[in-house]
Amino acid sequence: MASSDDLLGAMWAVIATVFVYRDTQTESSAAAVSRMAATAVSLALCLIYLLIARSHPWAMATLIALGTIFVTLAGRPGDSVTTGVTIAVVMVVAELEPRNAWEQPILRFADTVIGVFVGVATAWLVRRATHRDGGADRPGNGSRRRAERA
Repeated sequence: MASSDDLLGAMWAVIATVFVYRDTQTESSAAAVSRMAATAVSLALCLIYLLIARSHPWAMATLIALGTIFVTLAGRPGDSVTTGVTIAVVMVVAELEPRNAWEQPILRFADTVIGVFVGVATAWLVRRATHRDGGADRPGNGSRRRAERA
């Protein structure tokens, strides 16, 4: 049976995938940047705190406030929700598993990277498979164009 940390990591990667998968490549890329930015801020704050002290509800509230301030000052106020949710999850997991709690931000960042990659790649593959808009690599299109030029 998988460990609780493995299950959490898998769930975290799936959530990142769902956050990033969009209808267009531009939207998927923007969602990927947003997810990574929010995750980086929240996990940096959590890592710094968890290296110094144990998880505590007041610390979580303070970190969420700081994360919101940081992403807003960085011109990304829309990322404050993802930043806050990420902080909350990491701090709750750190409370449930206090031994080596400082590892949680690092592990969740790695899971986010995996999920973002899967989301962007899946969006690209789905669009590639479903759009028949005359790409040269489609059967018939490239050979017809080459024959017309000859």
